[in-house]
Amino acid sequence: MKEIKALIKPFILEKVLSALDEIGDLPGVTVSEVMGWGRLPEHDQGNDAETEGHGFSNKTKIEIVVKDEQAAAVVDAIRKSAYTGKPGDGKIFVYDVSEVVRIRTGESGTDAV
Repeated sequence: MKEIKALIKPFILEKVLSALDEIGDLPGVTVSEVMGWGRLPEHDQGNDAETEGHGFSNKTKIEIVVKDEQAAAVVDAIRKSAYTGKPGDGKIFVYDVSEVVRIRTGESGTDAV
């Protein structure tokens, strides 16, 4: 199993979710509003926040755990749909997941995803 985390521009979320819907058979997505900074400034984005002297950009974080064979399609869908070509498009991280347990049923492994 793979966990995929993506940090994207907030206004592009619906486009990314639509691209993920097209893949089908995905277990679900967690979405969080976050702040951070990267290598390149995004001053033209109009979404900077000042926190104790640090210039943060607002981002949306998407987290999804999928079967290994779905990971490439998910990464590709996020990459293509989140692309604007401007600084701050975001990042995608892919992690190995060694175990998943569904709290309600006790199922584990891919059955719990």
